[in-house]
Amino acid sequence: VKCLSAAKVLVAMGLGSDILLLDNLAPKAVPHPELDAAAVQVKAAHPEVTVEASGGIFLGTFPRFLEPHIDVVSMGCLTHRSPNLDFALWV
Repeated sequence: VKCLSAAKVLVAMGLGSDILLLDNLAPKAVPHPELDAAAVQVKAAHPEVTVEASGGIFLGTFPRFLEPHIDVVSMGCLTHRSPNLDFALWV
C-alpha cells in the first residue's frame, strides 16, 4: 500500500496491509520530519509491518532516510536516467 500521510497509514493498517510505502514524506534533518513520525506510529502499533521510504531520494540524501523504523529505502534515481535496451526473447 502506498501512503501519503500518517492518517492513511493507519487506515491501511486497519485493512490488513503488511508492507507500507511512505512516499514523499520529509526525512529527518528537515523542519517537519513526517517520515519518521509516520514510521514510528506504524511500528508501535504493528511491529511486523515492513515500512518502505520512497520519493525524492538521491545518493546525497540517502543517509537522511535511514531511520530505526524504516526497513527499506527505494531510490528511483538509480533507474530514471538509465539507457533503454531493446531486446526480444524467442522461445
